[in-house]
Amino acid sequence: MPVPLRIASEICARMLVIAGGLALMIFLVIQLRVVVIPVAIAVLLTALLAPLVQWLQRRRVPRGVATGLVMVTGLAALGGLLTLVVNTLVDGTADLIGQLTISVASLQGLMDATPFQVDVEQVGNQLLETLQANQQMLTSGAVSTAVTVGEVLAGFALCLFALIFMLYDGRRMWGFLRLLAPVQRRERVDVAGRRAFASLVGYVRATVLVAIVDALGIGLGLWITGVPLALPLAALVFVGAFIPIVGAVVTGAVAVLIALVANGIGTALIVLGIVLAVQQLESHVLQPVLLGRAVRLHPLAVALAVAAGVVIAGIVGALLAVPLLAVLTAAVRSLVAPREAAPEAVDPLRPRDGNPPAEFTGKA
Repeated sequence: MPVPLRIASEICARMLVIAGGLALMIFLVIQLRVVVIPVAIAVLLTALLAPLVQWLQRRRVPRGVATGLVMVTGLAALGGLLTLVVNTLVDGTADLIGQLTISVASLQGLMDATPFQVDVEQVGNQLLETLQANQQMLTSGAVSTAVTVGEVLAGFALCLFALIFMLYDGRRMWGFLRLLAPVQRRERVDVAGRRAFASLVGYVRATVLVAIVDALGIGLGLWITGVPLALPLAALVFVGAFIPIVGAVVTGAVAVLIALVANGIGTALIVLGIVLAVQQLESHVLQPVLLGRAVRLHPLAVALAVAAGVVIAGIVGALLAVPLLAVLTAAVRSLVAPREAAPEAVDPLRPRDGNPPAEFTGKA
């Protein structure tokens, strides 16, 4: 057998083994998604809240008390925000329906002025008839939704349980996990893990700041222009900001659509301008300054990670893809560095420790 052919076959065989291992791992993650997703979300929340626990500890608050204070405060803030959003959504739905009736008449007038003869009211009636014709399918879907709600509640409980122990005993848990590495590489793995978590802390912190700015900017714009459901839409923008690229586009489109339905095309154009201005601020100022310092990821890598996450696990995959890529990138950079610092010199809760300094990578 010719040497080039033998080398090519050996490379292909190894690539097939690696691909098979990755496929098996993805299959197991999907099958165990009820466990994997809550734990992954708990890790993200730990990266966000652990610095607060450390801050309280430095002020001589016992770790158990600090963990309890952070958890209670976080749950109270989340519950208050959800209550406010739900109440605003319920109160604003009636006004939105009334404005929708007026907007349908205005939309019909616009359609009559175009060459396309479209009966907007007839289209709405056809949609209603379609929903009624598929009532049985919708009912069966409601049953599966009830099952999904049960899974969500179970996942929330698991996430809360895992978060408490990660905040309280995270260092001991990591100390146990690093024992799985070979003895001769254990110190480098320890440093790589610390840098990976520091990178995750920086990513989560920067993403939360970007999400707050997006929600405030677009929410204030919706409130000033008189668009109903401004608070729920601002909350939607905040959540969407955690999905790079896709989240901003989708949530911005929803805000513009509601402005068009409720207030007409003039307000919709103003809201579109506000959304584009906020997104430009995010893309050219906030993302490079905040996320650029936290994680060093090429925009193409981010886009491909989001696309792969959507294909593999839908919205949850898009949410977790970029943090996972950031963690893996920081760990690989640490492992391939010619030399590394001692584990005690790397603080996993300090974002600037997410990547090895130039003195360890050999780069000027």
